[in-house]
Amino acid sequence: PYHPLFDRPLVMIFEKQSTRTRLSFEAGMHQLGGAAIFLSTRDSQLGRGEPVEDAAQVISRMCDIVMIRTFEQDIIERFARHSRVPVINGLTNEYHPCQILADIYTFIEHRGAIAGKTVAWIGDSNNVCNTWLQAAEVFGFNVHVSTPPGYEVEPERAGLYGTDHYEEFADPMEAVRGADLVTTDVWTSMGFKAEGGTRRRDFGDWQVDAEMMRQARADALFMHCLPAHRGEEGAAEVIDGWQSVVWDEAENRLHTQKAL
Repeated sequence: PYHPLFDRPLVMIFEKQSTRTRLSFEAGMHQLGGAAIFLSTRDSQLGRGEPVEDAAQVISRMCDIVMIRTFEQDIIERFARHSRVPVINGLTNEYHPCQILADIYTFIEHRGAIAGKTVAWIGDSNNVCNTWLQAAEVFGFNVHVSTPPGYEVEPERAGLYGTDHYEEFADPMEAVRGADLVTTDVWTSMGFKAEGGTRRRDFGDWQVDAEMMRQARADALFMHCLPAHRGEEGAAEVIDGWQSVVWDEAENRLHTQKAL
């Protein structure tokens, strides 16, 4: 046993459903000797209109660290400003940093240093895409982004300060050409389910299939943060294929969360 966090509670606040985030934080805290306390907004006063600022004052006096999985980035920032303990972003509409920590670790595990490499993002310019773009500036790799018209990256929303490390492509086949890693996510993120039908039509040509993967480097990896919809954003032959590292990627949420 390795229990550096013995007797230390983590409070996990969930406004959005989760499998990997909850399990990795809860199991990780257990393995480090601490305790994880699950709070859903449906089961707490946050769901009945208690101000975020008041909740932060109370919750942070009863634990050593907080993880929040919520909607607008503003919610977690307001909470953090009034918290007495560190606050981890478990996911917001704008960013998903814990996922990208695991993704980069997975790449390093399989291919070595990511600096100077090319990551192709195919699909929606969502919170995972935004965080890949931020990570590229930190770690010195390049991101090729291809989205359908109308779904392009919004630099201000993505939190970008420059374009040195990313390039946009109208043609997804061009975006993946020569890439070291091809990655994608669901076409319809949580909170946008009403747009599902429209998005399936708009994103039809942005499915990562075997033909698209052949445009990338011969040893390119495929990632997906899961859950995946086979036959939509990724073909089953790719998600379950030899280039896919999605299961290592999912497992690595546990390891990178423990490190964090």
